[in-house]
Amino acid sequence: MNVDVEAEPAAAAELAGDRIELLRRYTANLVARGEELGLIGPLELPRIWTRHVLNSAVVAPLLGPGLVGDVGSGAGLPGIVLAALRPDLEFVLIEPMERRVLWLEEQVADLGLGNTRVLRARAEEARGEVLLDTCTARAVSALKKLVPMTAPLVRAGGELIFLKGNSVDAEIAAATTQLKKARVVNPRVEILGDGLLSESTRVFRATVEGRPGHGAPSPRFT
Repeated sequence: MNVDVEAEPAAAAELAGDRIELLRRYTANLVARGEELGLIGPLELPRIWTRHVLNSAVVAPLLGPGLVGDVGSGAGLPGIVLAALRPDLEFVLIEPMERRVLWLEEQVADLGLGNTRVLRARAEEARGEVLLDTCTARAVSALKKLVPMTAPLVRAGGELIFLKGNSVDAEIAAATTQLKKARVVNPRVEILGDGLLSESTRVFRATVEGRPGHGAPSPRFT
C-alpha cells in the first residue's frame, strides 16, 4: 500500500531555525525505516511532521538548563527532536527495548548529537544511574503509572514535562494520590502550537518537590 508522506509544513523552519536540517534528516530516516522497525504505523506518514515531529518540537522552549531524560524514548519522540533543537542541553534517552535502543543510537550518530546518550533500561532500572533536571515522555502510559515511574529520576526542584492527549485533565484527577506520594506539585496543562500547528500539543507540567538528600547536582557527560 502506497501512503503519501506529509510535506514539510512551513512551521517546521520557524520552530527549528538553523537546526532544521537535523529535523529533516531525522524525519527522512523515520519515514524510510520507522514502519519497518515498528516505530510508527503506516497511517502515520501523512501526518509525520504535524502529529509527531512538530508535536515534539514545540516543547523545546520549555526545557530548563541541565540534564534532560526522555523516558520510553522509542522512536526518539520527543527525545531526538528535542536534543536536535537544544544543543545547549544534555540528554539521556531511556529505552528498554533493544531494537529501539539500536535505532536511537543510530540516530544520535547520524545526526551528530554529541549532547546525547542512550541508556537501555526501564525507568525503574534507571534510578541511581541518572539524576535529571527535567524528565520528558510521550505516549508511555497514564499519569497514574507514569508519575511514580519518573519522579524518582528527577532532582528536587526539577520538572516533569509530558506530552499528553485530550484526556490529560482526567488523568491528573485520577493521579491525585500518586502525585502527592511522589511529592510532585503544581500540576498543570499547557497548550502549545496553537495558531502555528494544525494540531496543538497538550503538555502536562509539574515540579518534583523531592525529599531530603534528593537534590544533588545532576551527573554530566565526560
